[in-house]
Amino acid sequence: MFVLFEDAGKFLAGRVLSETDASAQVELESGKRVKVKAAHVLLRFEKPQPAELLREAQQVAEGIELDLAWEFAPEEEFGFADLAREYFSAQAGFAQQAAALLRLFEAPHYFRRAGKGRFRKAPAEIVQQALAAIEKKKQVQAQIEAWAAELGAGSCPPAIREQLYRILFKPDKNAPEYKAVVEASRNTHTAPLALLQKAGAITSPYQFHWKRFLLEYFPKGTGFPPLAAPAIKDELPVAPVQAFSVDDSSTTEIDDALSVQGLGSATVTVGIHIAAPALAIATGTPLDHLARQRLSTVYMPGHKITMLPDDVVQAYTLLEGRDCPAVSLYVQFDAATLAVQSSETRLERVPIAVNLRHDQLDAHLTEGWLEDAALVADDVPAPAARFRAELSFLFRLAKHLKAQREVARGKPENFSRPDYNFRVPGAGEDGPAGDEAVEITVRRRGAPLDLMVSEAMILANSTWGQWLSDIGVPGIYRSQASLAPGVKVRMGTKAAPHAGLGVKCYAWSTSPLRRYTDLVNQWQIIAAARHGRTAALAAPFKPKDAELFSIISAFDAAYAAYNGHQAGMERFWTLRYILQQGIRELEATVFKEGLARADTLPLVLPVLGAADLPRGSRVRLKLGEIDLITLDVAGTVLQRLDSVPEDATASEEGDTGDETIAGPIAIAVDVTDTTEENPSLAPAGADASP
Repeated sequence: MFVLFEDAGKFLAGRVLSETDASAQVELESGKRVKVKAAHVLLRFEKPQPAELLREAQQVAEGIELDLAWEFAPEEEFGFADLAREYFSAQAGFAQQAAALLRLFEAPHYFRRAGKGRFRKAPAEIVQQALAAIEKKKQVQAQIEAWAAELGAGSCPPAIREQLYRILFKPDKNAPEYKAVVEASRNTHTAPLALLQKAGAITSPYQFHWKRFLLEYFPKGTGFPPLAAPAIKDELPVAPVQAFSVDDSSTTEIDDALSVQGLGSATVTVGIHIAAPALAIATGTPLDHLARQRLSTVYMPGHKITMLPDDVVQAYTLLEGRDCPAVSLYVQFDAATLAVQSSETRLERVPIAVNLRHDQLDAHLTEGWLEDAALVADDVPAPAARFRAELSFLFRLAKHLKAQREVARGKPENFSRPDYNFRVPGAGEDGPAGDEAVEITVRRRGAPLDLMVSEAMILANSTWGQWLSDIGVPGIYRSQASLAPGVKVRMGTKAAPHAGLGVKCYAWSTSPLRRYTDLVNQWQIIAAARHGRTAALAAPFKPKDAELFSIISAFDAAYAAYNGHQAGMERFWTLRYILQQGIRELEATVFKEGLARADTLPLVLPVLGAADLPRGSRVRLKLGEIDLITLDVAGTVLQRLDSVPEDATASEEGDTGDETIAGPIAIAVDVTDTTEENPSLAPAGADASP
């Protein structure tokens, strides 16, 4: 005796070895023995052999016309043998009965399963809908195969070109465009990105990187909803100062300005004035939600995506010729020793006399001109010359504050590498197209103006951070436990030392127009200025507020992504510069096994022939092929330029060893987190504050 039975959706047949009322022991053709429940046995037969029955049934099933079978099927529930007798004849054999079972089972759009071997015909309208869906699926599959063939032949179909970035970076794996790329990739044994490149789908390397970033972080675009800047309702006194800001010419978010009072007296008061959007923008309002969604301004050569709409920024930016609302920190110093005597925070309107610009002044404001009042420099622009005394004092103070921090951190800051400015003169309002000529210039770290602003901002951030901690108002702090390798800067809600800066605590508070953490801290500082030691009850964020931890987590992720994009775009423009200038060889310094850093360009690259060279070795490299999609370039050592490095073990400040040369999806970047410790690393067009 043989039986046909169902096992986990498959139909098997075998010889019955033994049987009870509840089950049977069945031996399959392979020799395997299985226990089959009696309810799962669908057909009993003496001949043919089980394997032959299944082969014949499969052949017969392929010839059963489903439309005709559906017509023959009764309206009520029926068994497969019943349909076999209706479709074939009243004497339908075992093979025909098994064929009916197989055909019914594989056509759920015609016949619904009602139990083991039992079925019910589907309503006519359901059948028609199912048939239409099947036909559509066939057409889609045919389209997928046609697209895959085009891609394999080196041509990109328009439909795939339109979905290019979504296919690569945020695919819908059920979409036919994605399936076509996968099929073509499989057929040609080519990686999807390389396949699409060969097919001409990627026409602009710059747009490839830009649209990839937008798809991930700005899927709805970079535009803003129509939100007006709320007015500041406070009656603020006008400060008795003439303040000036220091930024690059392209900066629109002017967050900070400085003033000096009391020159020539025993006590000199330095004012650090921060734009005050928090006086107008309240927590929970649409502008707050917008800023919290973006979390920071995104910088890149030739373009930026601001955290707040431009109209809002212009309402609160510290523009020259206006009395601008500000949160001001006044610090009194002993004029002789530069010791801090006291500090005070005020909410006020600050007259901004002038917006000084780094790129217009750095070459003229020399250390000699600032330190020697008798030195005449005819080329110093009038706005800077007007504030010579104030700038000279601030430069003297900055050097003093820096020296104090270096004592606290246990070693001097040693930023021996240059910083670079990127300019893309032909870029439009919506950013570059990617084929413009790029200019890369050196910006010396620690230039006088940079030093003045950075030390003033470090002073403000550390002073306000300590003040908030002393009166029990929570804030968002950055801390670093030590300068040991691998110890990173962390964010939290409690004041803690920042070893990299050499300060007891550090709360980002000086860039509220372009960083959400600074806007949050400004709300807290304003509450402290208004309520003093009872501010913890009035501040928007209370101690142990879960919202603060949520903001920190979101900001950390967004800020890292934005910095990664900026680094990737700077690498893109560096490689574009090399191509534009026809540079085939360059000098570099080995800083890690197999990696070197160009001496005159912001470029880190893998180097063949440098594996055995000690750290600090200087070499001449021949550059290989440049890929603007993967941002890859490699070098080969042509010549050793020094016999023994001056100090093969000395590490550069900010060289964390985190530089990576990545693949096409993890964009290759040269990232060292030193912007905070040395604010001159802030991107051109950004506030130079830390």
